[in-house]
Amino acid sequence: METNSSSPPFPGNHSTCSRDNVVKTMVFPVLYSFLFLVGLVLNGVAVWVFFRIPSKSHFIIYLKNIVVADVIMTFTFPFKVLSDSNMASTGLRIFVCRVSSVLFYVTMYISILFFGLISIDRCIKTLRPFRGTNAARLVRRKILSGAIWTFLLVLCLPNVILTRKTPSSPYFKCGDLKTEAGLYWHQVVNHVCQIIFWCNLVTVIISYTLITKELYRSYSRSTGGTISRATSGASTRKHHQAKRKMNANVFLVLAVFFVCFVPFHFARVPYTMSQTQGVLFDCKLKLFFFQLKESTLFLSSLNSVLDPLIYFFLCKSFRTTLFKTLQLAPGTCSRLTGRGSEMDTVSTI
Repeated sequence: METNSSSPPFPGNHSTCSRDNVVKTMVFPVLYSFLFLVGLVLNGVAVWVFFRIPSKSHFIIYLKNIVVADVIMTFTFPFKVLSDSNMASTGLRIFVCRVSSVLFYVTMYISILFFGLISIDRCIKTLRPFRGTNAARLVRRKILSGAIWTFLLVLCLPNVILTRKTPSSPYFKCGDLKTEAGLYWHQVVNHVCQIIFWCNLVTVIISYTLITKELYRSYSRSTGGTISRATSGASTRKHHQAKRKMNANVFLVLAVFFVCFVPFHFARVPYTMSQTQGVLFDCKLKLFFFQLKESTLFLSSLNSVLDPLIYFFLCKSFRTTLFKTLQLAPGTCSRLTGRGSEMDTVSTI
């Protein structure tokens, strides 16, 4: 979470180091407005579909939690648009600092945690494809999901409570509203969030390394079998083509994680240094790191519209329910997803 999530204009300051340039006040507001509209539609459909799907697997439980996080994140975008474009009143900018930006980061790290859990789940599903589930395991996953939400909300609640100072002028940063205890707790939350990200990054890398090895072994075995069974070559080739497509779909989670979350956390390190050790950075360098942070933060926001790809390509129940609701044949998107029976080996039921 950032103390500078809201940066007002500085009267009379036309320096190239001012944060209020065309990128911040026009480009990003337009991009976030588009993201809000697309996210509202896609996540609205996701909520509508998942409301009809019972929580009968770990994967579906995790996806439902990500849907909720994405919906909340999407509703924070209009406030960021108004704040960044300098169209927000003082009261609204205070709300952004106290509530909206806090919810944005809470939902981001909730998504990161559930991406880690999904990676573990996909790894187990690949290594032990016939391992089933039961009611007790589902209850434990629901309790774990509730614990994640409770932990992060309780962790970040002081950021809301301790951001209560009255701004001394219309031109303030979010950090100006924090009490001394609030600034200290803000640093604590930053460190905890960094730990959450790096631990989940390691989890994702290990999980998909194991998945890759297992898929390669499986592909090698099936390829060897194909050579010895020339008589069924045509049908076997079709099977392998569908399976390779299925295998590629598994890596959507990895792709979304790396596109959305990794750049921001690497850019955040020099940005934080430029804010806490200002004497080492001149104004233009600070501006560069700020724009880098905002650009990668937008990539993190893309998570809210990329997640529906995961729901569609990896969750068979989602596709089936969507097709039934829209009265489409299950094979409508077979060219994109591969045949359903083959997808089930790594997608949820």
